Amino acid sequence: MDFFQVIKICFKKYADFSGRASRTEFWNFFAFLVVLQIIFDFIDSIILGVPYIELNFWDGYLGNIFYILTFVPGISVSARRLHDINKSGWWMLIALTGIGFIPLIYWYCKKGEDKANKYGPNSAVFKKT
Repeated sequence: MDFFQVIKICFKKYADFSGRASRTEFWNFFAFLVVLQIIFDFIDSIILGVPYIELNFWDGYLGNIFYILTFVPGISVSARRLHDINKSGWWMLIALTGIGFIPLIYWYCKKGEDKANKYGPNSAVFKKT
């Protein structure tokens, strides 16, 4: 599965919080979100005539529209990624504590279970033959 297929799958499963997502699917979609958010924020800074470093989060229109459109698929792929390691998607709420990002990053990097779990069959894209 290549980068663009992952993006297509994540938008196809826009609000699908069930099932599992591989590390490849999660991290490719995360990279897509970060890169495009930076690009849209840079364009917003040019349009507003403000240096990029001084652009506030709510100042730009393009960045905010992109954020609103990608918020739900970002949350859903995160929940499916947690399902891949046999954790509930509700564990994302620990990010609200501030320090909760540390275990979340660890879990997002962790290898998914090879066998089926209560969230579905193995989601690994690249399986050994």
